[in-house]
Amino acid sequence: MTPERFDFYDNQQNWLGTAPRTEVHAKGYWHRSFHCWIVRDEGAQRMVLFQRRRDIKDTFPLYYDITAAGHLTAGEQLHEASRELEEELGVHAAFETLTYLLTAKQELQGEVRGLPFIDREFSSVYGLCLNQSLEDYILQPSEVHGLYEVALDDLLALFRGEREVIEANGICMEIDWLASSTTQSTEEHTELGASDDEHSAISSVRETVTVHAHEFVPHGEEYYIRVLEALYDVPSSRTNT
Repeated sequence: MTPERFDFYDNQQNWLGTAPRTEVHAKGYWHRSFHCWIVRDEGAQRMVLFQRRRDIKDTFPLYYDITAAGHLTAGEQLHEASRELEEELGVHAAFETLTYLLTAKQELQGEVRGLPFIDREFSSVYGLCLNQSLEDYILQPSEVHGLYEVALDDLLALFRGEREVIEANGICMEIDWLASSTTQSTEEHTELGASDDEHSAISSVRETVTVHAHEFVPHGEEYYIRVLEALYDVPSSRTNT
């Protein structure tokens, strides 16, 4: 498989060249990313969705994060990056239907499985109101461990420091290695598709999680507060998609 390549830039967004993903994160090159936060309206209350990253991610595995996000690959334009919604969540949404929120300049660093990384990004952040249930999303097994929702008011209070913890309802991925020889409850499991191994299947299970602010990818309090406040102004969805 050809290694994924990114365009990289100086700190003023002047293009410098392309490099493999591993090099970009190892050396801390500036690159571009796409963020999209999904909300839905439940009566007078606005809910916000967020994902939990898979344990195999090369940055911040198992942290909670943006509903859908991804890097722009070499030569990719911003309007093409909305593919992340379809890839990670099975959402077909034209770029023109997204609401621009802000652009963030972020420098994150850490270590995963003994390998340090420096993630410097120019992130274009968008919002989308989509009134559908969590079970209607198709999670990408290689990227998304789970998808959760909580009242937008509550998540904002968490990052403002007004609450220490919140509870969120969601669905998480579950691998059944003996799917071919066991019976699954259709009420508790929703089949999302079989893996390459004929003896396993990937399902989603409903769960309630207790979440602290430090369990989210550390984009920074300012980022979360600005984005969450802006999500109140995303136009309501007229129909389900």
